[in-house]
Amino acid sequence: MGLLQRLEMRQGQALVMTPQLLQAIKLLQLSHLDLAAYVDAELERNPLLERAEIEAPEPGEARGEAADPGGDGDGFDGGGFDGDPAAEPWLSHDLNPSRSEIEGDLGTRLDNVFPDDGPVGREAAAAGGEALSLTPAPWSGSGGSFDGETPDFEATLTSESSLHEHLSAQLELATRDPVERLVGGFLVDAVDEAGYLREDLAALAERLGVGLAVVERVLGLVQGFDPSGVGARDLAECLAIQLREQDRFDPAMQALVSRLDLVAKRDLAGLRRLCGVDEEDLADMLSELRRLDPKPGRAFGAGPVEVLVPDVFVRPAPDGSWLVELNSEALPRVLVNQSYYATVSRGAATETDKAFLSECLQTANWLTRSLEQRARTILKVASEIVRQQDGFFVNGVAFLRPLNLKTVADAIGMHESTVSRVTSNKSIGTSRGTFEMKYFFTAAIPGAAGAAAHSSEAVRHRIKQLIDGEANDVLSDDALVQRLRGEGVDIARRTVAKYRESLRIPSSIERRRERAAMPAR
Repeated sequence: MGLLQRLEMRQGQALVMTPQLLQAIKLLQLSHLDLAAYVDAELERNPLLERAEIEAPEPGEARGEAADPGGDGDGFDGGGFDGDPAAEPWLSHDLNPSRSEIEGDLGTRLDNVFPDDGPVGREAAAAGGEALSLTPAPWSGSGGSFDGETPDFEATLTSESSLHEHLSAQLELATRDPVERLVGGFLVDAVDEAGYLREDLAALAERLGVGLAVVERVLGLVQGFDPSGVGARDLAECLAIQLREQDRFDPAMQALVSRLDLVAKRDLAGLRRLCGVDEEDLADMLSELRRLDPKPGRAFGAGPVEVLVPDVFVRPAPDGSWLVELNSEALPRVLVNQSYYATVSRGAATETDKAFLSECLQTANWLTRSLEQRARTILKVASEIVRQQDGFFVNGVAFLRPLNLKTVADAIGMHESTVSRVTSNKSIGTSRGTFEMKYFFTAAIPGAAGAAAHSSEAVRHRIKQLIDGEANDVLSDDALVQRLRGEGVDIARRTVAKYRESLRIPSSIERRRERAAMPAR
């Protein structure tokens, strides 16, 4: 076998994912919150990027409307402040205006004040208007202090107390015994966000080296704290604590709380026998049980409510069509400071500095183009969704059409993966509320006798309407199938049962049992 060396040239094609392409794909699937965090990080890292925001002028600057330096105000292209005050007239305003200029702007004299305008006005009037004092009075009654010092802004802020802090503060007031405070601190630490104790008392007593009776006594102390029901080990104990504080934990209620499994099954006949009460008393007991809080700690453990900000707004147009526009508040506005780059690049002495500036410029330009492309793609996909689901925007959920990613991708000339990335973590604001873009992509339920297919979400909505409209006869799953087939929906019984369970609607047997045991009064 002979060995030889030779040089060959071959030509081929390959798909290469460049870093810029990977960045564009990443930006496309980010939500507006994640995108804002990403852009903030780039602004910190890249000195050539600046945020395109219109800031309010300072008190000494010119008053009036401030025009968008970019011209069109779309946030994707346009210039910015290039450092020349002559090019920005409102930036060259005198920051130390004279008395005549102030009077000219106000349209009146500075000494034109009422006699009882307070110390400032009286001093100015007594001086013939020549002395204008802006020094606040020692005590103005609004945020000041008796010694004339104004408190810091941080001192006026309040913070929400956590459940742990709330219970610890009560523990400090409830007992002075150091042992009880130690045990109580461990018990408070073991309470979860819902307000339940997730620690075994025997294990805790062994770890602390105290008797089990001491731990149980301190637990009884903690269970008396606010909110009512905190420190319980299960749901029955939580409800029992709240009922004891309301003086409603009688033997009948105690028997009801001990069999919450029957309450969940709606076995009202068994509950009446267990509690020894009639239908009316049982209805009152169940109503009282529903008014209790099964998670007493959620008022403290919950985080701040985050409002779902839509990425796209849909509004009706005068001609009957729909106006689809991007939410400018959810779009980051960044610009490339070309003037700063020109200034700094002239002073770059080493090749390393020049390479760094060149990389920053390339990254900045690519980021602005990626953001612009992302906005255009979102708008294009949202417009096609609105066109496909026009019936929903006019008449509601019942008129949703079956829709998949391929239909939208073929209509706008994009790949399905691109449409999937665009619709992830994005929402549309409409007159009917704010919906995720994924909400409009629903499976198809075939129509009966060759009729058009129906959206699974519309069928689910119709099932809920039929059950809510029950009068005397409770509709079983088979009856729902017959009703839907009569309306042109070819659906199986197991599909109806699955949709009903997803809506958290009990079965017809449970609904019939509840209606028979608790007739309308």
